[in-house]
Amino acid sequence: MYSATEKLPDHSRVWIYQSNRELTGAEIESIGKETQNFLETWTAHDNALMAGFEIRYNRFIILMIDEKVAGASGCSIDKSVHFIQSLEKKYQTSFMDRMKFAFKQSDRVEVVSGKVFGELFSNGAIDNNSIVFNNLVSTKAELKAAWEVPLKNSWHKDIVNT
Repeated sequence: MYSATEKLPDHSRVWIYQSNRELTGAEIESIGKETQNFLETWTAHDNALMAGFEIRYNRFIILMIDEKVAGASGCSIDKSVHFIQSLEKKYQTSFMDRMKFAFKQSDRVEVVSGKVFGELFSNGAIDNNSIVFNNLVSTKAELKAAWEVPLKNSWHKDIVNT
């Protein structure tokens, strides 16, 4: 079952998929339709999942489910991963590369390798107050409170301080 994310409770489980490039307006529109269609039929052990999604900053697909309605199972999570992989193929982008780091640079979101991220920190292009994206958040409440945070308050600081 599809639901708007603003209607899902704060305990809802979250998965964040980050594109390695900025998506175009046409891609976002198409991905939005495909994602809503997927969520309308997404199930776990034949139980409909109460699910929603957002596309933020033309880069992030955020899936969300209210696990108190029905919990995600290994098979249902696999279905969502296969869906995201199908989007990767269709739109020739990567949503699954966990070795890329996203941060805000002025009014843009940049995505770089860990090595480049460290170099940008060393060169002063980013600093402890730069906003980074913690794609490891697992609930809607964490998404609101701890997804976009200063580098100094994130696990990212371990990458640049090693």
